[in-house]
Amino acid sequence: MHSVVRASLTLCSSVYLLTSFFGFLLFGDDTLSDVLANFDTNLGIPFGSALNDAVRFSYAAHLVLVFPVVFYALRVNIDGLIFTSSRRPLVVDNFRFASITIALVGLIFMGANFIPSIWDLFQFTGATAAVCLGFIFPAAITLK
Repeated sequence: MHSVVRASLTLCSSVYLLTSFFGFLLFGDDTLSDVLANFDTNLGIPFGSALNDAVRFSYAAHLVLVFPVVFYALRVNIDGLIFTSSRRPLVVDNFRFASITIALVGLIFMGANFIPSIWDLFQFTGATAAVCLGFIFPAAITLK
């Protein structure tokens, strides 16, 4: 699993860096905070529609690569949080594996359908991460 995580993180990081770098080279000072939003318009360059399609394809490939890695960690952590006293590993217990997977996929599907803007979720995640990095993690390290 370590090699899969490394490969996925390397590929996804390179997609992020290349998208932002070439997006800035293409749009200059008119680059929006969400670089991908710039690709919704006519670029006015030769092969502009092909470039738009390539960017959309690379973003879809990024989602395909990163979701299993994040979902694996989420499933294992939820299992450890709910079933702390279970002696059987999650890989062996098919019912527990399937029930956690179905519940998480359903929850993610509902969130994807009913959260109106991804920026709301980013703001919540950013605020939570800032509090964790600033207050909770240093205190947890000190207590350990």
